[in-house]
Amino acid sequence: MEVSHEFYTRVLSSLTKVFPDCELADQPVTTGTALWNETFSFQVAYKSTWHLKQIKVNVESALNEWMTVRSVGLVPSELPCVHDQDDIVLRKTPGLYPDPLYPLEETEGITAFPGQWRSIWISVDLKNAKLSGSYPIDITFESANSEILGREVFTLEVIALELPEQTTYHTEWFHTDCLATYYNVEIFSEAHWRLIEQYVHTAATHGVNMILTPLFTPPLDTEVGGERPTVQLVDVEAVGDTYHFSFEKLERWITLCREQGIKYFEFSHLFTQWGAKHAPKIMVNEQGELKRRFGWETYAAGEDYHQFLHQFLPKLVAFIDEHQLERNSFFHISDEPNGEDLPCYQRASEIIYQHLADFPIMDALSDYRFYEKGFVKNPIPANDHIGPFLEKGVENLWTYYCNGQKNKVSNRFFAMPSFRTRILGLQLYKFNVIGFLHWGYNFWYSQYSKKPIDPFKNTDANYSFPSGDAFLVYPGEHGPIESIRLEVLNDAFQDIRALQLLESYIGRQRVIEILEEGLDHELTFTDYPLELDWHLLKRERINRELKRYQQM
Repeated sequence: MEVSHEFYTRVLSSLTKVFPDCELADQPVTTGTALWNETFSFQVAYKSTWHLKQIKVNVESALNEWMTVRSVGLVPSELPCVHDQDDIVLRKTPGLYPDPLYPLEETEGITAFPGQWRSIWISVDLKNAKLSGSYPIDITFESANSEILGREVFTLEVIALELPEQTTYHTEWFHTDCLATYYNVEIFSEAHWRLIEQYVHTAATHGVNMILTPLFTPPLDTEVGGERPTVQLVDVEAVGDTYHFSFEKLERWITLCREQGIKYFEFSHLFTQWGAKHAPKIMVNEQGELKRRFGWETYAAGEDYHQFLHQFLPKLVAFIDEHQLERNSFFHISDEPNGEDLPCYQRASEIIYQHLADFPIMDALSDYRFYEKGFVKNPIPANDHIGPFLEKGVENLWTYYCNGQKNKVSNRFFAMPSFRTRILGLQLYKFNVIGFLHWGYNFWYSQYSKKPIDPFKNTDANYSFPSGDAFLVYPGEHGPIESIRLEVLNDAFQDIRALQLLESYIGRQRVIEILEEGLDHELTFTDYPLELDWHLLKRERINRELKRYQQM
């Protein structure tokens, strides 16, 4: 809507990315629907022909107590794509990309830059709002001298049905060392625990219900021979060949995470990444001195580490039983092994299964032979390698993506359209995939953890992965700053819950028919509509079906 010759506004969905250096192509979206117990987001884009500062944003609605308003910030991307990226992207050029969601500063307001589109992000959290009906949301932009620059109205219809609790497992690997490094606090100091609590809370309120739990420093993205800061929740003391274990910090971690809404605990890998050839770094107190007892110098097949595991794992299982975590605990052997690692992985697997056979043991791997030979019970293939696992009817299947999944499949790089992130929910539902894993909730180091980076300035792990792969949150002065990608990913998991709710009324087969209505092909992990409107309208179609069963 054009209000004056100097200031322009447009209401947009959460799936639009507003760039400062190009005109808006997406049409206005002024209505939407949502269920109880979910978060609905939309944007209002704005542009001025003049440079205007201290613009006040006023939002008025009966929904005000459930709303937050943030400003969409820009961050640089020097590596938006790699050389063989497909063309399902918004752009491939380096530059400024919209991503962080900054709280509005009441005194400073927002700034309009001459000729640049920017946007604000409005979220309505309906987790405790037992409302029903249509609610207009009035948004006005006011200049520093109280002149009304622009106005928009968005109408949200609240459907009186509660989105069910999330049952799909979702883990985004949480890097506790990155928190300590960026904020310059001592690991497991009270300041560190407060940060852990904040970041766990943000994850849990965005569909993450499982957390990577560092029994010992996770052997992930670490240069061979190098090491990451020690984040070891289990204290170990050695007296001769006998080990004693203290679980105090682990108990605090479990309690904290449960209080923030985490249900499942994914214990860190017991062997090194890319092949299970070595032990993770494990610090041990020996005669009053803390030493690295195991690490890169420790061969996984060595007797010393085997004896350690034979003493440690029964104690850990007893801790799990004592804290009633038997159905909430998951284990890893080694991340992303390939075919040539089969012998090493087999030996590691045999050791682990002696003590943990009753628990889910899962790893990100895409070679079907690891599962076929029984070395891993719960394989997690990448979404571009999931086909053979689906064809062979593997039960309890998960999937993941990372920097390598760049052709056709879902991912969350800055350069990708947001619908490519959100489609994941429909895909997981259709193929009955029960879990999703990603390695980067807050990885603020360079590749191989060689040095820390500033994620506000370097968004590609020091020119290593396409921007958007390594983290979903930014380190704000007072805690996590969320991102567009985190919000859209949460929408994907809300979509699954809406589909499951609809299934409870009309059956799974009918739900899948609705998902694929109007398509001339089956919805798959690599074949899905590439029009933004289709994704918006599909969720609206689901909600219209659900409205028939609303409670008020």
